Amino acid sequence: METKWTLNEHSTGELEVVVDKESWQKAQKKVLNNLKKQMNLKGFRQGHVPEALIRKQISKAGLHEFAAEEVANEALAKGIEETKIELVARPTMELKEADDEKAVLVFHCTVIPEVTLKEYKGLDIHKEEVNVTDEDVEEEVKRIQNRYADWVLREEEETAQNGDQVVIDYAGTIDGVPFEGGSAENYPLELGSNTFIPGFEDQLVGVKTGDEKDVVVTFPEDYNAADLAGKEAVFKCTVHDIKYKELPEANDELIQKLKREGVETLEKFKETTKEDLTKRREEQAERAFEEALIAKVSEDAEVEIPEVMIENEINRLFRNFENQMSQSGFTAKQYYEATGQTEADLKNMLKPDAQHNVKTMLVLEAVVKQEGIEVTEEDINKEYENMSKTYGMDVDRIKQIVSADNIRYDLAQQKAVDLIKASVK
Repeated sequence: METKWTLNEHSTGELEVVVDKESWQKAQKKVLNNLKKQMNLKGFRQGHVPEALIRKQISKAGLHEFAAEEVANEALAKGIEETKIELVARPTMELKEADDEKAVLVFHCTVIPEVTLKEYKGLDIHKEEVNVTDEDVEEEVKRIQNRYADWVLREEEETAQNGDQVVIDYAGTIDGVPFEGGSAENYPLELGSNTFIPGFEDQLVGVKTGDEKDVVVTFPEDYNAADLAGKEAVFKCTVHDIKYKELPEANDELIQKLKREGVETLEKFKETTKEDLTKRREEQAERAFEEALIAKVSEDAEVEIPEVMIENEINRLFRNFENQMSQSGFTAKQYYEATGQTEADLKNMLKPDAQHNVKTMLVLEAVVKQEGIEVTEEDINKEYENMSKTYGMDVDRIKQIVSADNIRYDLAQQKAVDLIKASVK
């Protein structure tokens, strides 16, 4: 088969494949045999109609169209192999010309776009220095104290402070009309927790047990219930109890309540906490460093992304969202009802992330090509071993789930990131 690739604008083009005589006649023969199995003609058993009669039942143009469909996959594969183009979507095909001995197929393709890289080595971006202080460790101790704190009832004359828990009844109205979800009884609300609408908790600081107070707030413009967003509401609140948090003493006895193996004293807790915080912040700093480098390289690079690539990524992100919702026990329909959004709204929200993801992917692919980065079989097998340890699964089972090509692709992109990192000033 002879092939010819013509690149047009916007990463689109035509792949022309001339189907040779042998392949073309084989495809026509296969079409006729398929028709022979299906055709019913009076005087002939099904499957035994002579080919000459079958040819009379179908026009030459019809036969060629069917044969083109029959040989299309083979022709496309051959064309891709010879021209080395990289498709981003299934192309459409047209039969340009055909006779009994040959055919010319044209595939209208969208391919991976060209990326013009700017400077990606020697960038003046640095990883943030990690420093865990004694104050950071004390904050973690305080967090444990809060976990095991007791709520103690305040005296009637005492007022509620930030950090206190107020037990309230509340009933909300908009323009004097109650709304769904706007009321509750004996609700324990911790002031300063930012659980309620901004401004609600602040207005309860200073109340006393038995007080009745109108709390006036405005729902945020981006509130997840569209019918309430941006509207002013009045909540009539009745205060039943006010409690303050009594912290336990920070000592070995408190730490032992955590039941952490090897951590039975306050001193040991502080030691391991400093180690854990340092490790966690080092990982965060490393991720932020990588993201900043990739963002810079991606921002500077020039590439015209085909819309189909963005649409595919939007659909991938959307499927991930649906899976996450399902795992949380919700359906997409419930989400739409709660937020007042539609599937189209959500996909439109996902578009900026999709554009960012696709451009990052293309830019790192360009670095891989420009630097001649290769991934060896040893690299792939080592990654399979790492995944086996991480997920506690047999290597052979992981190989069934994750293809070597996917591993190779991910490792190549990571090697590109590592190269960019290693070259910083």
